[in-house]
Amino acid sequence: MREDHMRKDDFRDIGPYEGQDFEDAISRLQQYPQLLNNFTDIISRHSRVVNKWKSFHSKRLLKVLLSQVHDYLEFQELITCDVFLDMIESSSIDDFTFDGIEQLGSDEPHIYISNHRDIVLDTALLDLALYRSDRKRCEMVIGDNLLVNQFTTDLFKVNGAITVKRSLSNTSDLREETLRLSRYMRHCIEEKKVSLWIAQKSGRSKDGIDNTSSAILKMLYLAYRENGISFQDFIRRASIVPVAISYQHDPCDVTKSEAQIRKLKAEGVYNVYVKKKYADILDLVRGLRLNKGNVHIQVGMPLSGDDIADPKAAVREIDRQIHTNYRLWDTNYFSYDYLNRTKMFADKYADMNTKSFVKHYKHLKPEVRDMVFQGYANPVVSMLREKGDEA
Repeated sequence: MREDHMRKDDFRDIGPYEGQDFEDAISRLQQYPQLLNNFTDIISRHSRVVNKWKSFHSKRLLKVLLSQVHDYLEFQELITCDVFLDMIESSSIDDFTFDGIEQLGSDEPHIYISNHRDIVLDTALLDLALYRSDRKRCEMVIGDNLLVNQFTTDLFKVNGAITVKRSLSNTSDLREETLRLSRYMRHCIEEKKVSLWIAQKSGRSKDGIDNTSSAILKMLYLAYRENGISFQDFIRRASIVPVAISYQHDPCDVTKSEAQIRKLKAEGVYNVYVKKKYADILDLVRGLRLNKGNVHIQVGMPLSGDDIADPKAAVREIDRQIHTNYRLWDTNYFSYDYLNRTKMFADKYADMNTKSFVKHYKHLKPEVRDMVFQGYANPVVSMLREKGDEA
């Protein structure tokens, strides 16, 4: 990365909308109010009467707020947190809790690396927690596979999205874009002084195994390495914070399990897996709309450059914090016992209607049903392994 300030135009196509680009996107959203109205209807799950009232109120409010926002931070605060996430929390989350943010400095930007369960809510709910804690909110890293049309592109980019160009097939182009992404993320931390969110690996965890890809750390380090900065100094400067997010009920547990089985079969036979068209968008809607039960975010401690000398060590520490900080629910403990035919954690789900939980998945093929339970059980397996217990 050049030592002089990077120009905004260097990252215009991958960074969030700024300046005139932001204003133009807001104008486009205002010209198609029905799209926003439909989105508002999707995320509300109250009774018909309550839903109609809240949706009507929110649509009127959105029309006013769109004319008042001038950058993505204002959009995140006034629209995403105060309108969209407020509706989601009240209609499809029983209790949203978070902890650990108070350990972080209020003015420092951080790179939050979290496990990845929901396409948009992982980062959106972290932003909500940061907002309620009076901390810097995040720009979020997403794949360009989610930008299926102008409306979704605008909605993500006015909300602070950074685009990863996953569709590139040329090796040299991919290498250059990876370096440019790394440069932009360094630019955010050191010059813009804004925080970032990135998933611990490409794509959501479909099997409940939350292991970090070393490629993420290597990508982040590229922009520092080209200036001769050691990995330890990069860790000191980047302020990487592991985050564990857990959902009591995963709205996409069945579709994830079906996709995981298709992937395993396809890779075993053809060595290639092709995702169904619009699968991510459909799961995005499910994740926003359907019941999630309780949701908890646990923010860990920043990685220490004194203890971490290479990507492998960084991955190990991120995984350790995510696995031990993950809030385990009755659904996790029961699924572990159910699959292992044990009562090891019976006290953890004593108040749970286990028969109803099992019955909910009775219609599925046995291999899909087992994968669903495995997805809920694997965070327990990860916790036990971190503690050195038999998993």
